[in-house]
Amino acid sequence: MVIKLYNTLTRQKEEFKPLTEKQVKVYSCGPTVYSTQHIGNLMSAVTWDTMKRIFRYFEYEVHDVTNITDVGHLTSDEDNGEDKMEKAVRLEKRDPFEIAKHYEKIYLEDIEKLNVIKSEFVIRASDEVKEQIKIIQSLEKNGYTYVISDGVYFDVSKFKDYGKLSGQSLEDKQAGARVVENTEKKNPQDFALWKFCVGEHENHLQRWESPWGVGFPGWHIECSAIGYKYLGSKIDIHTGGIEHIPVHHENEIAQNECSNNSIDKINYWLHNSHVMADSEKMSKSIGNVYYLSDFEKLGINPLAFREVCFRTHYRKSMNFTIESLKAGEKNLKKINEFVRKLDLIESKNTESQINEMYNTYIKKFEDAISDDFNMPVAISSVYEFMTEFNKIAEHSNKDVEQAKDFMTKTDIVLSLIYAEEEIPVEVFELANERKQARKNKDWEKSDKLRDEIKELGYEIKDDKEAKEGFILIKSN
Repeated sequence: MVIKLYNTLTRQKEEFKPLTEKQVKVYSCGPTVYSTQHIGNLMSAVTWDTMKRIFRYFEYEVHDVTNITDVGHLTSDEDNGEDKMEKAVRLEKRDPFEIAKHYEKIYLEDIEKLNVIKSEFVIRASDEVKEQIKIIQSLEKNGYTYVISDGVYFDVSKFKDYGKLSGQSLEDKQAGARVVENTEKKNPQDFALWKFCVGEHENHLQRWESPWGVGFPGWHIECSAIGYKYLGSKIDIHTGGIEHIPVHHENEIAQNECSNNSIDKINYWLHNSHVMADSEKMSKSIGNVYYLSDFEKLGINPLAFREVCFRTHYRKSMNFTIESLKAGEKNLKKINEFVRKLDLIESKNTESQINEMYNTYIKKFEDAISDDFNMPVAISSVYEFMTEFNKIAEHSNKDVEQAKDFMTKTDIVLSLIYAEEEIPVEVFELANERKQARKNKDWEKSDKLRDEIKELGYEIKDDKEAKEGFILIKSN
């Protein structure tokens, strides 16, 4: 199967051609761990997890690394303002490394709840400072750096391809530049490779010795160092949010291509769009910033958010609402009720009726996931398959086996099916008692028993195809 993806670098959809046959190396920009990650960051994690699952679906071997930024990311991506970790220190009055590990733990727990497969390598920027210094030294040797009072900077005017990712030339960027706060810089777009512990950063708690003086690395250099160390000089895919294109990833490319001991080739740059909340940009001042813990407080399975992510293409802005989350929860239950039903259905030893249907929808699913990871179409094919299956009055044993295969196969990518715990005898007894009440047309007793079942953490759904005449599924 040919996989096509949209390459930001070439601004077109391209056929994926791996550096090594049936293998893909992926570098993903990870979180800055100075606070809990909101759903915009978690959507990115789901997006790139889904991409890697698609490669695994098509039997690729995936090697991937995600960085954890725990130093050097200033409040402005353009090297201005307070260090985000130092800001957290000021607000929380705790050690920066303690803060970083605390929020890193929350992030890793959150993505696990979303069935995101943890990267092969999850690397903290602070653990690779020596590697970052090596790259800066190489850039210095090659004549791309200069030193001013607050740090070591990269001279973008010496890199003729600067701006190729965003499609803006250096002249265009300079024409549209705001007033430069640091007047010592040669060009407004020059970026810090190493910041000194002077001026506003005089009391910076995270500091290391370097050939240029005591300080800390700039934000952009960590990706070049970590990518090179763990994936090598050639990488298939680099991912991140669209906000990374004009500064962070542009600077990363400059570092990579001008250093002798860094990444010299990244074939595909992929970027996901933003998450809007209630049709507005998420903002703490507006009060529309959502976290995974907010959903859990509402009693909603976090996987409902994973389902929500699939309903918008990754390159389009997603408008999140609580209503869309509740719809996601209903869809999640629909999938799991269907899977549960397949285990309980009373099938017959007859010829298959769904063979053609199976082939139609598995093709639709595979065509979608291989076409720039078109998850809205992919997940709709699963819902359509379920609907068509349910229209058939009687199913053969082969029908059931094919349906199980379809749901298992597509879930390699979706990962929305959750394991059912063994249902307690008490719940089964209430369900059978309710079945008898319905048979006797005692609707009041039937409703009362349904409520009792719900209080025990289960939902009951009547289904004439199920052997017992009903399906029980655990509530969130």
